[in-house]
Amino acid sequence: MNALANRRFLAMNGLGNEITVLDLRGSRHVVSAAEARAIAAAPGGHFDQLMVLHDPRTDGTDAYVRIYNTDGSAAGACGNGTRCVAWAMTADSAMAIPGRERLLLETKAGLLPATREADLVFTVDMGAPRLAWDEIPLAEPFADTSRIELQIGPIDDPVLHTPCCVSMGNPHAVFFVDDPYRFNLAQIGPLLENHPIFPDRANIGLAAVTAPDHIELRVWERGAGITQACGSGACAALVAAVRRELSDRKATVSLPGGDLVIAWRESDGHVLMTGPVTFEREGRLDPALFGALG
Repeated sequence: MNALANRRFLAMNGLGNEITVLDLRGSRHVVSAAEARAIAAAPGGHFDQLMVLHDPRTDGTDAYVRIYNTDGSAAGACGNGTRCVAWAMTADSAMAIPGRERLLLETKAGLLPATREADLVFTVDMGAPRLAWDEIPLAEPFADTSRIELQIGPIDDPVLHTPCCVSMGNPHAVFFVDDPYRFNLAQIGPLLENHPIFPDRANIGLAAVTAPDHIELRVWERGAGITQACGSGACAALVAAVRRELSDRKATVSLPGGDLVIAWRESDGHVLMTGPVTFEREGRLDPALFGALG
């Protein structure tokens, strides 16, 4: 029988970003892309990101977290998902570490400290943004990644152009616009996500700075599509706005699913994300999902 059969999971969301938390601590099993796609395709099983807990790899950390997109691809970071994991590991009776209010989680992107601020509100330290072209990564060198040469649409009247590129553990391209909601993101998003300039594909953000402390944002998420909220995308938007001298270093980022407070700390360059989580339900993975996978 597949190692995931009958495994308990939590269905949660961070501002509408659909998150599934799966606990594989104590097991050596690593979820495959095919298994992640099978879970996402199950009735009632859809997720934007699947957060899988593993035993710690590094001394002093509480868990190693693997992150999967809807299409089964791996993600380096997911801010909304990390907050959901933090809730599960501090509040869920089966997953929690008793008495813990602060956690140190490890992902492919690095170490992510998470702190409970209120019952359902957590702050995640997303680390320092990566701004060099080969760290994002881009397919060719750019001395200034705050304005790269990229546009979509007619050359003399582009629909979108000159994004700021940032990695928050995953690549983001942020386009500054007057109104994020007047664009057909479902059409534009896949074209930009898969543009040759992004060798690892990219998350695509449409951002409008409405005040020095407020940003409106929509995100096409790599491997998932249009999402109600994207925590790393909100961090990338704030960093991009500061680099363009459009906003303060702390701002509320409003997404379709709600608001996140993002701060780019001057002292160490880390980006802090604060926002809520919602628990929806728990369930068990149906063994039939994995029958064809062995």
